[in-house]
Amino acid sequence: MNFLELCKNRYSCRAYESRAVAQEQLDYIMECVRFAPSAVNRQPWHFYLVSQEEAKEKLQQCYNRDWFKTAPMYIVATVLHDEEWVRADGKHHGDIDIAIAVEHLCLAATEQGLATCWVCNFDASLCKTMLNLPATEEPAVIIPLGYAADDLNEKKRKTIEEICRP
Repeated sequence: MNFLELCKNRYSCRAYESRAVAQEQLDYIMECVRFAPSAVNRQPWHFYLVSQEEAKEKLQQCYNRDWFKTAPMYIVATVLHDEEWVRADGKHHGDIDIAIAVEHLCLAATEQGLATCWVCNFDASLCKTMLNLPATEEPAVIIPLGYAADDLNEKKRKTIEEICRP
């Protein structure tokens, strides 16, 4: 599949089969993440792979939705604020860097026949406590990962003319 097809196939899945993600697929996905670019190549991130039932149940307290509980695993992406690059005007780039890496993750998962969803509306403070993160590390997004049990609905996207300016 070409890149445009890959982009069209990636969507926010909200129902997952119970079967586990194969280790080879997970290794491939995380290798793709490892090569994501970041400002000044700082790579200010950690990825926590959560697949044990007890750990999943704890994480589900941070985002208590029925559909979320169907995923066989989660990946928690965190920003290491003490490692992120800061532009001269004070702009921190950790959130940008983690977004690039997470989208690498989502696209690689799609290529592998898996589904994902960006979950940003979670209790970050509770997640930080549960993962026992230091003060300088912030959970930015939780990505459920698995085989889709729903169908891709047509994506609603703005036209090229609406998003591009001459």
